[in-house]
Amino acid sequence: MKRSGLFLMTLFFLIFTGSCSTGEDSKPRNIILLIGDGMSFAHFQAGMLASENPLNLEQFRHIGFIKTSSANRFVTDSGAAGTALATGVKTNNGYIGMDPDQNPVRSILHIASDNGLSTGIVVSCAVTHATPAAFIAHQPSRNMAEAIALDYLYSGVDVFIGGGRNHFENRDDGRNLLDELASAGYQIASSMDEVMGVSSGRLAGLVAEGHPPRYSENRGNMLPDATGLTINILNQNRKGFFLMVEGAQIDWGGHANDVDYIVDEMIDFDRAVGKALEFARKDGETLVIVTSDHDTGGMAIHGFDPETREITAGWTTGGHTGLIQPVFAWGPGAENFNGIYENTGVFDKMLEAFGFSKN
Repeated sequence: MKRSGLFLMTLFFLIFTGSCSTGEDSKPRNIILLIGDGMSFAHFQAGMLASENPLNLEQFRHIGFIKTSSANRFVTDSGAAGTALATGVKTNNGYIGMDPDQNPVRSILHIASDNGLSTGIVVSCAVTHATPAAFIAHQPSRNMAEAIALDYLYSGVDVFIGGGRNHFENRDDGRNLLDELASAGYQIASSMDEVMGVSSGRLAGLVAEGHPPRYSENRGNMLPDATGLTINILNQNRKGFFLMVEGAQIDWGGHANDVDYIVDEMIDFDRAVGKALEFARKDGETLVIVTSDHDTGGMAIHGFDPETREITAGWTTGGHTGLIQPVFAWGPGAENFNGIYENTGVFDKMLEAFGFSKN
């Protein structure tokens, strides 16, 4: 039987039996949440088929599914889906860190910070984009990039790395938020070389004016390198940390119905997953969660050449779909992520794992 077929059979066995327990029912000190934007099982399988080596995601023992509908649409956008994952609240498409009545809601990052943990955001898009914004900001529109950038100044996040520098320094209001971040104690880095030279303290790594380029256009190892560096910085807090990592451009490959784009971004995202797993195995007190906000493209794989690793796929849309999405978990409390539940359950389960109160 082909490796991918065997994996899927094992996957469904684990979901519904909850087997392979390894004493993972203790409390984590740290949580690393990795979000593959737009990543469905088809994207995941495409990465498995194209990769010369098994993906890090294949190591996970506990796997579940989340329902992704927003408060006002069956098919969610990243703003509402990110808000559900970050805050445990279903909201309307386009909203960021707000409930359907536009009341601000606190994210797991804010709650972790309030409880003395260090916090971080690492993304392969602008840090003001919908998914990272959901953990930081409170805005009625995901398109309010300059307002979201301002929210970073007051968010308390310790490390954030991605693109979007223009929203911080070339602003309509004339403010230079990079200067204000520096005054607030952040080290400012404008390239990955500068980012990798930081070993402690607060860091604003804005490595591109807009979005970083796609992996095939020389983004390099930005996402896995930034993930590893951020883990090392945040881990200096003995109380623990929360880190959200997003592989943003899997979604963009789905919108473009571009298999090669998806494969490149999927494998790059999996390298970041590998950084998290490598740390968690050594640390023993870290819960690693990997999920997706929604499916993009309605991709179906209907051909594969094992010699060339070429994948043939079909598509149902250039937008999002309402498919349920995978959740992979590893480490203390991972078994609680088995089963089928709403996307808000990811927040609830993280909050319970930390032992924190929502209010």
